[in-house]
Amino acid sequence: MNNAARYRAQRQAGEDPTSEAEEEQTASMTLNAENKAAFIETAIQLAIRRGEFDDLPGAGKPLEGLGTHHDPDWWIRRKIERENLTGLGPPAILLRTEDRELNDQLDLLGRESDVREVLEDFNRRVIEARRQLQGGPPVVTSPRDVEAEVVSWAARRAARRASVPEPVPSAPRRRFGIRRRR
Repeated sequence: MNNAARYRAQRQAGEDPTSEAEEEQTASMTLNAENKAAFIETAIQLAIRRGEFDDLPGAGKPLEGLGTHHDPDWWIRRKIERENLTGLGPPAILLRTEDRELNDQLDLLGRESDVREVLEDFNRRVIEARRQLQGGPPVVTSPRDVEAEVVSWAARRAARRASVPEPVPSAPRRRFGIRRRR
């Protein structure tokens, strides 16, 4: 009689269909899992005694990036920052990074038309990233208000110009030299 037939017969007779073989298999699986855990723990302890975990990068230092807010992308952001990678990663992270640095980039520009062009390009890429469903982290970066950003850029520019003292014109320098006769 095969296992399926024995199972049906036990159920019809009102008996517990769990066989001794199943109980033995469950016990061996539990024992096997305990053996694996013991083996792993022993291997870790031996590696510690041999000093294989000594001199690891970051040993004895606190873990970085454990702030009060939850950021599911902490690991990729840290990798990008540590290795100074640019242009890599999901659009959501690239746009967040660009959003943080956008004011500094705008301050380097000299014309209002250039500022508008950069902002319109940034907004276009944010909207495009929100429309695509390619997976990865969600795009939480908001498009920027072009008019408000242009006003802010102009105010920062005026403040920088006001804080820089204008050079005092000096008297023209006289050149002394030997004149040649012809």
